[in-house]
Amino acid sequence: MRPLLGLPLAALGLLLALPATAQDQGALDGRVNKLEREMRAVQRKVFPGGAPNQVEPQITAPTQPTDIPGSPSSGPLATLTARIDALESQQQSLTGQLEQVQYKQRQLEESFAAYKAATDARLKTAEAGALPPATPGAVAAAGDTSTDTPPPPTRGPGNGGGTLGTPAAAPAADPARAARVNAIEKPATGDAAEDGYTYGYRLWNAKLYPEAIAALRPVVQQYPKHRRASFAQNLIGRAYLDDGKPSLASREFYENYKNAPDGERAPDSLFYLADALTKLKKTKEACDVYGELTDVYGDKMSATMKSDIVKGRTANKCV
Repeated sequence: MRPLLGLPLAALGLLLALPATAQDQGALDGRVNKLEREMRAVQRKVFPGGAPNQVEPQITAPTQPTDIPGSPSSGPLATLTARIDALESQQQSLTGQLEQVQYKQRQLEESFAAYKAATDARLKTAEAGALPPATPGAVAAAGDTSTDTPPPPTRGPGNGGGTLGTPAAAPAADPARAARVNAIEKPATGDAAEDGYTYGYRLWNAKLYPEAIAALRPVVQQYPKHRRASFAQNLIGRAYLDDGKPSLASREFYENYKNAPDGERAPDSLFYLADALTKLKKTKEACDVYGELTDVYGDKMSATMKSDIVKGRTANKCV
């Protein structure tokens, strides 16, 4: 009779084991669903634009499932466990990529802040005591309302070289230069910002850089919401750069990008900021700026600018 009693007991054991197995599988299903939701959330952070080809949206079980002691070598529990392991590994990888992106962004912001602080300190020192007093009777350039006080005159390697004058030797004191300024036509369309930018552009095109800056500055200060404000501050930076003043130019380019990142000339300002930093022999910072330009405006840049960025990165040996 003992073998006969053993049969019901074995059947009863199987019946009792079934609910436990179902519970284990239900718990594992819950873990899998939770991990899949978390992984999709991390994917959206790492690839905000969507990149379905970079990360598999559905994790499949490996061909060689992990053996679990005390359970069959294959089956639902082994498959679910393998999926959980794969999901956890994928989630850790995506989280690491997100942290690297955030770290690089913080580095770029800190580099910009440090460079701006150092530049501002040098400019304040120059303005406080590096300039000689103005010569009595010196006449300022026509329309010159600029508050910038550059270092003593030096001829730079920019387009046409040029000399950025000081109050002791204002450009208009030279009759020939004054005649060149007077020959530039001032537009009068009724739009003060548009007219100021157009006049400043004509002066810049004539290589009258200090006078161009003086004409463009009011557009930036008085009409910051006008579309030409982005154009004007970018052209101020170009005037400084062409006049051999890359330090002053870099400040204008950075301010234009920081204050109006959606402005029409914000990408140009970032590009010329990298050029100014290169002239200042700050190659690492220039490489960071090229990276920022590509990340922020990559889909809006012209083919010519993209080609120039490649050349700039090569010249600076950016990695």
